[in-house]
Amino acid sequence: MRKILGMIADKGTVFEMGKRWGRAAITAFARFDGWPVAVLASDPSFLGGSWTAGTAEKAKRFVQLAEQFRLPVIHLVDNPGFMIGLDAERAATIRRGVEAMNGIYDATVPWATVIIRKAYGVAGAAMSDHTQFQYRFAWPSGDWGSLPMEGGVEVAYKSELEKADDPAATLKEIKERLAKVTSPFRTAEQFLVEDIIDPRDTRPLLCEFVELAQRRL
Repeated sequence: MRKILGMIADKGTVFEMGKRWGRAAITAFARFDGWPVAVLASDPSFLGGSWTAGTAEKAKRFVQLAEQFRLPVIHLVDNPGFMIGLDAERAATIRRGVEAMNGIYDATVPWATVIIRKAYGVAGAAMSDHTQFQYRFAWPSGDWGSLPMEGGVEVAYKSELEKADDPAATLKEIKERLAKVTSPFRTAEQFLVEDIIDPRDTRPLLCEFVELAQRRL
């Protein structure tokens, strides 16, 4: 993700903060077409990008900082959801995550989201306030929903698979059927994202967003 950010921002302008904590999120300042912006990005190289309590706290603080200094936010998303398990429960991950989500939804600065890959569950919903007008794009690799399909099909269709003469073939058929429904293009057709874009168009579109954002700030 850092490589992507370095390629789309003005050359040599990315300044990352808090690199050593809340590591599933990248928080950085950068310039696009000369204008300063706050960048929130997923880091799938750490826990697959899953948000921990620390990551949620880091995201909340950074968005509040952007709000304080009236910096438009660019969010690059590859988030499979919140971490789960005993340690996550002890750390109050969901509570911290909802606090981060509230901070994001309360933000009044212009916001642009680019879904690079995954955006699942409550953490995926926290990528931006979908009830407000914003720039929201997705790469063709975008994949989102309530829960990832991988690993869940066998549970959801357990009884059907147990009754099947050929469980492997039935599982393949179910996955193919669901894959058609989860296509990002279906979401775009319902205008739930503004566009599915060629990754090479990411920088020009974000530069356009930042130029327009300056008129609101």
